[in-house]
Amino acid sequence: MAEITNRSEILFIYDVVRCNPNGDPLDSNRPRLDEATNRCLVTDVRLKRTIRDYLFDKGYNGEAGGKGDIFIRTEAVTGEQRSGVYADEKEFKSKFIDVRLFGGVSAVKGKNFQLTGPVQFSMGYSLNNIYKDNFIKGTGAFATKEGAEQKTFREEYNITYGLIAFHGTINENAAKKSGTTNKDIAELTEAIWNGTKGLLTRSKKGHMPRLLVKIDYKDSFFIGDLCQRLSMVLKDGKTMESLEDISDYFLDIKSLNEALKKYDDKIISISVIQDDRIELSEAIHTK
Repeated sequence: MAEITNRSEILFIYDVVRCNPNGDPLDSNRPRLDEATNRCLVTDVRLKRTIRDYLFDKGYNGEAGGKGDIFIRTEAVTGEQRSGVYADEKEFKSKFIDVRLFGGVSAVKGKNFQLTGPVQFSMGYSLNNIYKDNFIKGTGAFATKEGAEQKTFREEYNITYGLIAFHGTINENAAKKSGTTNKDIAELTEAIWNGTKGLLTRSKKGHMPRLLVKIDYKDSFFIGDLCQRLSMVLKDGKTMESLEDISDYFLDIKSLNEALKKYDDKIISISVIQDDRIELSEAIHTK
């Protein structure tokens, strides 16, 4: 498999409707809201979890004859237990796709090594202002035995609408050390899109991927600040507080296109996945 030899950038945009993009366990699992900017925040850990879960379901689950494995799992296992499935650093890299993408730490006796992954994401945030979250109370009932019913109460928070933007980079130098291949990156982009679309739990249902742009450069150059080159333009009668759907605005990408055209000579290719419901101010510059 061909290893990564050039720098890349990723711009990923998805929206959420009446759900919790990323709960804060230190604040009653409320959506993370930045009081200074009125933006909803989503950690890179949340996005990486989405990617890992999708790849696990696709066959990176450690089973014989499968595609490989996922090192950071959701189930409760110790580092000592996980260390039993790889012999050395070489197998640590070859076995786990998430190690090749995001890096990993092996800190058990005789297997002490650390890898910095080539794929790194900044904190995601909503392009729209969110002034409050919604507090919901509910009940659930289940039978404890025949003829008996036990009721439970739940409290949860969500936001009405948010357009979330993530910026990521793929570093070719780190890729050489972790053995990341072009196939790994293809799996990554598929997992970003389909994994987000497949978030169907009660707290996450309402996610929809809208735009994924991957820019491959000729060398170590990259544009940066891709999310800051986007802005939402509200349609008549709409305010930030009244946003409910992607049809309430269009996304102005003029500044993004200006940058792509300005540095066109440094770019090898630009690939775009675009949902049919997102309205852009103009077509994205490609080559």
